[in-house]
Amino acid sequence: MPEQEPEPTTAAERLRRALFRPSRKQVVAGVLLAVLGFAAVTQVRLTGTDDTYSGLREQDLIDLLDGLAGTRQRTEGEISRLEDVAAGLRDDSTKRQTALDQADAEVDQLNILAGLVPVTGPGIRLTITEDDGRVELASLLDTIEELRTVRAEAIAINGKVRVVAQTSFTETDGGFLVDGERIEAPYVIDVIGEPGVLSGAIDFALGPKKQLEDDGARVQVRELRTVDIEAVARQDEPRYAVPGEGQ
Repeated sequence: MPEQEPEPTTAAERLRRALFRPSRKQVVAGVLLAVLGFAAVTQVRLTGTDDTYSGLREQDLIDLLDGLAGTRQRTEGEISRLEDVAAGLRDDSTKRQTALDQADAEVDQLNILAGLVPVTGPGIRLTITEDDGRVELASLLDTIEELRTVRAEAIAINGKVRVVAQTSFTETDGGFLVDGERIEAPYVIDVIGEPGVLSGAIDFALGPKKQLEDDGARVQVRELRTVDIEAVARQDEPRYAVPGEGQ
């Protein structure tokens, strides 16, 4: 039986066969293309997530690190400077407050010494009673001076007159005028200071107590923990003196 010749195939038929029944070579080529595609995608992803500095040269990285170190040093230097400024301000504030406190203390001390404010503190009460005679002005003045000598901080007589450096004493009938204020016996002198020292300034031999007793007076000295002096000195406005320039 004679062999039949194969029917000729059309181009469409050949394409259909190639698609639905691929040859071995076509399969191998497809696998290679898939592997290459996967590798390309992976490289793109790795490149996209790479660090920003990966493309810099070594010298560029060194320069960058040096710049960062310099910035840190400048920042630390500025912080140190600001801390020094703050410490200086605190120090200035402390010095200013110390100066103000010292000035206030000096004002208070001057007000006390000038007799311008009521005061309280330890001291003595000296009571002079005229029994057999009259107290002489000189004896009263010596008593005041002895108390001042031992640093009496405040003196008042009969609770009415504050005795200060410029206080005037004048003898008058039945008593004395102290800064124009009349006082009469018994004379009660309140003094603030060290009690033992103040009483010693009155009691020593041939001292004020002996003088007053020679005048015919009786003298009593009491040391007290607290002496209250309410009397303040009279302030006279200056008639001639004015502050100097720059004061």
